[in-house]
Amino acid sequence: MSLTNEEKIALQRATIVEHMAAENAHDWESVYDTFIRDDRASYDVIPFSARYAGFGGVQDFYQAFESAFPDFVLVSTHEYDVPGTSIREVTVTATHQGEFAGVPASGNPVTFELAAFYIFGTTDEEAGKLLAERVYFDTDTVVRQLRGEDGGTGVGLAEDEKVVA
Repeated sequence: MSLTNEEKIALQRATIVEHMAAENAHDWESVYDTFIRDDRASYDVIPFSARYAGFGGVQDFYQAFESAFPDFVLVSTHEYDVPGTSIREVTVTATHQGEFAGVPASGNPVTFELAAFYIFGTTDEEAGKLLAERVYFDTDTVVRQLRGEDGGTGVGLAEDEKVVA
């Protein structure tokens, strides 16, 4: 018996809650457990045209991001789901402690908003596992903050009363 669309979306939502909680706890094994562990997995940083391909690439992305922002915290502000794909609007706060986007560690605080697209497995057995995470954000806002310039901090979604996680 196949999963219904509602069941797939429920699995997706549960996976994202687990995934983001593990990211915020910097519990990498738990983060990795939310992904399909093979060459189909990827982490895509669209503004940089960067694909971290395969499960090893997913691990490489998280190691690089953790090095750049070891104290990062994510706040999910809005959520959208269809079978196979979920989108979260997220506010990231962190301190720039390692190279990111070609900018050496500055110690500057950063706050920026991004859209994260979570792409799930296509079979019922993989419906609750991530094939890919794709993030979209304004690079100018981020890079200006990394450099200590006034880059703004987005529109303030984390201050919205609809924060979901």
